[in-house]
Amino acid sequence: MVLFLFIHINQGSVQLSPAVVTKAIFLPEDIIGHHTVRYLRLPRAVIGILAGGALAVSGVILQTITKNALASASTLGIHSGSYFAVIFSAVFIPASIAYNGLVVAFIGGILTAVLVYLLAGRATANQVKMVLAGMIVTMMFSSFTSLIQIFYENETAGLFLWGSGTLIQNNWNGVQFAFPFVAVGMLFALLIAKPLDTFRLGEDVATSLGQNVTRLRIISLVIAVFLTAVTVSVVGPIGFVGLIAPHLIKLLGYQNHYLLIVGSFIWGANVLLGADILARIIDPSFSELPVGAITAFIGAPWLIWLVLSKQQQKSNENTSTILAGKVNLRISSRLLVMLLITALIVLLIIGVSTGNSGIQLLNSARATLGLENESLQNFIINLRLPRLLVAAVSGALLAISGFIFQGVLRNPLADPSVIGITSGAGVGALLVLYVSGFSAIFVPIGAFVGALLAFLVVMALAYRTQFQPSLLALLGIGVSAFGSAVIQILVVEADMAVASALTWLSGSTYAKSWSEFFTYLIGPLVLITPILALQFKKINTLSLGDDTAKGLGLKVTQTRFQLAFWASLLAASSVAAVGSIGFVGLIAPHLARIMLGPSQKHLLPTTALLGAALLLFADILSRTLFVPKEIPSGIIVAIIGAPYFLFLMHRSNKIKGK
Repeated sequence: MVLFLFIHINQGSVQLSPAVVTKAIFLPEDIIGHHTVRYLRLPRAVIGILAGGALAVSGVILQTITKNALASASTLGIHSGSYFAVIFSAVFIPASIAYNGLVVAFIGGILTAVLVYLLAGRATANQVKMVLAGMIVTMMFSSFTSLIQIFYENETAGLFLWGSGTLIQNNWNGVQFAFPFVAVGMLFALLIAKPLDTFRLGEDVATSLGQNVTRLRIISLVIAVFLTAVTVSVVGPIGFVGLIAPHLIKLLGYQNHYLLIVGSFIWGANVLLGADILARIIDPSFSELPVGAITAFIGAPWLIWLVLSKQQQKSNENTSTILAGKVNLRISSRLLVMLLITALIVLLIIGVSTGNSGIQLLNSARATLGLENESLQNFIINLRLPRLLVAAVSGALLAISGFIFQGVLRNPLADPSVIGITSGAGVGALLVLYVSGFSAIFVPIGAFVGALLAFLVVMALAYRTQFQPSLLALLGIGVSAFGSAVIQILVVEADMAVASALTWLSGSTYAKSWSEFFTYLIGPLVLITPILALQFKKINTLSLGDDTAKGLGLKVTQTRFQLAFWASLLAASSVAAVGSIGFVGLIAPHLARIMLGPSQKHLLPTTALLGAALLLFADILSRTLFVPKEIPSGIIVAIIGAPYFLFLMHRSNKIKGK
């Protein structure tokens, strides 16, 4: 830590000799070089030590009380809740931030932790379900946060870099604020170290030794969230430190919580200082890379390594408990398909008739038929109609892709956004924008290539785990986190406008034309969808389990890879057209199964129609909710989809309890 501290202080846009730095610390004089060290570089390094240590200790506590080796403030969604609370308060209740941002961050973190804990099934939750609950909560709060940042760009302009995690300090105020709170948090963490040792032996043993397990859980959670809130309020949400540091200490063989807490604090400081050093090595200019992106850049591969290290352990953690169930519809599947087609036509009519002046059905119909208002006719045919068709076909492709992934991977939460394909597409698109000499017209091509590369990485990793559904979900989270870290770095490095960057990354149907429709969507819809429809029986066979499928003569690995490849092509085509839109591939297959059951022959077309209707509906809402401003369609879908899946997880807990 001392070595990293020395390297960190010696870094900066202005070169200072080690002798000047040393003298500035121990024998300060009233000169500019010494002031630079004492009031800019030293506070930044010290806040890195405090924040990294606090996050690491929070991770130790969370991993123990949840009995989850993958638990940390970032993987359980606590960061996203704290960050959303601060952004919301900064815009709508600015007095609360001016008074004390720590309280706001703490309240947001506590509410998020309780929400994830309850959704995951309380103490009986398995590791995968808890992390998936954290992922869904993170996606939900991230959508809410992006929505506020897009509509209140001026009010939140200075919060984007902070929201990615940054150690920038202009004086000692941040350190003076954080130090007493971190010290108090550490003191209480050490006071519960011995009870945590007892708790690790098992709840029954702890109870028999006179320990109040429920009270210990509550106290531990409050301490962990408090330490996280302190860091979020000063340096922003910085992920993965609480995952990396405790495991490094455990790998050294330490089990006693006194040593774990102290050792993790030191290694947390090392991880965060090292990440900030690396950030300034990557970009030595005056622009600041978010240190949170660097920790995710390092931590995501660490998460993947942790998951792969569990591959020898046969997973009993079944994610298939998060099932949709079935509603007893008193209509045939064919009639349902016809009703969905009718609903799509109605949505298209409403969509082409809706503008800034509201819904104008009669005028739009007459203009479309060429009876009057030629300018409105051109507006409908060349702007509204292609945009709506792009939304519908993109939604259908994402839904089919999600359906295939859920079937071949036997994972009800598999989806292009969950397993990293959409984040890979985002990386590819932004790389095209960032690399000089490439025109914006190549952005969709970059997205397409990035999505395919992400697919190959995920499938290669999944092959090592024998495609265990639970481990695959975690691998996807790791790949997505890595891609998101690269995206954050590129956004800052390219100096993109925050609102425009967030709009594309959230997924938007804004200003889509016939070009996107014919170039990226119509081919996959016409060519790939029939191939997948012919493979429907193989999907059903794979869902029975690998052993059964092999017994029925199916080449499991080959079939799984082929189907997943076709599904990735569909997702890549959609992302190339409309950007990174999540949840469509999650919601549509579940709704289809609710309506028809798990093996109905009309399940695939029903899924496609539901996906088309969902994104079409989101596009209409995006244009009409806050006229003349637009909300990215991806955010609308996430706001609808996240609560739906939180409800599914909650209901699965009730069913399991019965």
